[in-house]
Amino acid sequence: MQHSQMFVNLPIRDMARSRAFYEALGYRFNPQFSNDQGACLVLGENLFAMLLVHAFFATFVDRPIADARQTVQVLVALTCTSREEVDALTDRALAAGATTPRAAQDLGFMYSRAYADPDGNIWEPFYMADPSQAQA
Repeated sequence: MQHSQMFVNLPIRDMARSRAFYEALGYRFNPQFSNDQGACLVLGENLFAMLLVHAFFATFVDRPIADARQTVQVLVALTCTSREEVDALTDRALAAGATTPRAAQDLGFMYSRAYADPDGNIWEPFYMADPSQAQA
């Protein structure tokens, strides 16, 4: 099975704060799928994150919404074209108010860093120099 698009839905507390944060990183939003309750963050061709304020997010689930600042359920990993792009994106995130949940990881064939957005969601930009060196 193959899919043509991916949407990750993330709960957020403050739409204006979240939009400003991701715009500071250089991302854009699709206005066709954005309003004051949800915003479609464009991550790449056919890659999107729906940022949904808690009250709206709650309409899609029948369980409590986790506080991503206290618990972790998902790590969103994004490919980058170079180590420099990993560093630049993470540094922009930190300058815009993100926190660092862990140190950079350099495995030789792969380099990654991580940042937690204002709601605690963890993003991991990474560059894989030589995928053939990855061991299962």
